[in-house]
Amino acid sequence: MQKIIFTEEYCKPANLHPFTLTRHMQDIRVGILTIREKWEKLLQLPSFNKWEDHYLSDDSSIKIGEHTDADTALLVHANVLPTKGMISKIKKLQNGEFIAAGKNGSIAYAFSDKQVVGLHKIKVTRQVKYESALKLLQYPWEIIRLNDWAIREDFSLITAKRRSAAISKTNAVINPSQVFMEQGAKAEYCILNAAAGPIYIGKNVEIMEGSMIRGPVALCEGAVVKMGTRIYGAASIGPYCTVGGELKNVVMFGYSSKAHDGYLGDSVIGEWCNLGAGTTNSNVKNNCSEVKYWVDADKKEMSAGLKGGLLMGDYSRAAINTCFNTGTVVGVNCNVFGTGLTPKLIPSFTWGCDGITRYKLSKALEDVDKWKNLKGMSITAREKQILTDIYKKY
Repeated sequence: MQKIIFTEEYCKPANLHPFTLTRHMQDIRVGILTIREKWEKLLQLPSFNKWEDHYLSDDSSIKIGEHTDADTALLVHANVLPTKGMISKIKKLQNGEFIAAGKNGSIAYAFSDKQVVGLHKIKVTRQVKYESALKLLQYPWEIIRLNDWAIREDFSLITAKRRSAAISKTNAVINPSQVFMEQGAKAEYCILNAAAGPIYIGKNVEIMEGSMIRGPVALCEGAVVKMGTRIYGAASIGPYCTVGGELKNVVMFGYSSKAHDGYLGDSVIGEWCNLGAGTTNSNVKNNCSEVKYWVDADKKEMSAGLKGGLLMGDYSRAAINTCFNTGTVVGVNCNVFGTGLTPKLIPSFTWGCDGITRYKLSKALEDVDKWKNLKGMSITAREKQILTDIYKKY
């Protein structure tokens, strides 16, 4: 095989809104790595996106059958998290063979131009059964549920046959064999407890003094942990995020900030988000009943179990002392402020939350650019196109 091609067909990406409004399913972070990065590392192959006739598709997306070549490719469903056992079966696939996972149907196809019989049509000849449990991402709260397992898997993959950078003796380290620090990372006078799960500290991460981290936890490249922060597993703090206060069972995709005191638990935060000082979320209902989230695709609420916090889409912000209700969904590019608990559904491009007021698109794009400027970056033409399409469609 020479390349991986991800397809979202049959994967129902709308079930994973608000996160799939701005990215493909394969670019969701679960554990240390995104789904795409997991496949690329395990197969040691480059990956591409299949053209889906959607605003997220671009000139780099592949139209199977339009520009075929002799390369052998693997077409894989974008919401499948790979395992070593699955990869072992995939490496043995011959062109025309596909892997089927019971009631979940086919999940991966090996093919070359000889199996292509039309635009996005592949002729298959033989089924290979995959009978182990499948790690499948179908709803956004499952990012949190899968994160403990994913951190452990990614930790094993990334650190295999490698030696951690030296960890300063000012830190209290419990179970040091399960703490891995990349070059350029800094930590002084902290507690790193890996007794319950591994702790991964990425390149150029800074953990300020007095912080307490209890694994499994992933701190990705460039992340900053402010003084006295408490992080419980399973938590993944994405690249260049800044965190402070108390966090538990949290996934932050990248470039987002929760830099001050306040509680964030059982929550997923997209990219370029900001939670103002004192912002806190509820993750358990007062009557201990099931938590329900709004699902765009089905236009109804669905149960996520007894715990469920905040799901916040990319580019959204919350004012100081915002109190997020249990099971709250915040869309893309919202400016959340108001009194009392927030509504459980805050649509994309909402301004405030006491009444639904629509952000002006020009102002929304301008504010995204200002936030990106704080990290020395600017809004791109591609981001403007995606956000404009979301604004018009949703």
